[in-house]
Amino acid sequence: MVCTRAGLYRSLAPTLALLGALCVPWPLIAFTALSASSIALVQVGVALAILLATLDERVRLWIMPRAIRRGRVRDAAMREFRTRGLAATRARTGVLLYVSLAERHAEIVADTGIAVPPGTWDVVVAELSSAAGRGDLGAGLTAAVERVGVILATDLPAALGDVDELPNRVIVSD
Repeated sequence: MVCTRAGLYRSLAPTLALLGALCVPWPLIAFTALSASSIALVQVGVALAILLATLDERVRLWIMPRAIRRGRVRDAAMREFRTRGLAATRARTGVLLYVSLAERHAEIVADTGIAVPPGTWDVVVAELSSAAGRGDLGAGLTAAVERVGVILATDLPAALGDVDELPNRVIVSD
């Protein structure tokens, strides 16, 4: 699944505007002779400037800490995994490869029937993220799907046969 973004990060703008407006008066009080009304106007100006700057999604993403962005991608991937019924296979062997373009991050969500060693998916995700960062998402997705297929071929229960319970296709979403 390829998505435009995993989150909108709307809470960042008012939080930064509030923090900026609360921090601005202290140096003004300490180092200037501005009146209280002038300082209040500066506070409003700073808050508005921050709000206007964070209207741009690229600015919000740039300011947002990497751990939060990756957490949002992980949450979105888990939500899509459940919503799209990948947890409903007979042997609990659903797998979702989720790519978020804005965050430039990917996640792989595998159901409980797939027992792979910890860190197995990390290599696939790192290679896919690297390809997307270079602007080669198509080749990166193809390589990631092939690599996931190789991993699953060795780790899936052999009794399942070759029956696809879910469609194998790329889903593009906003």
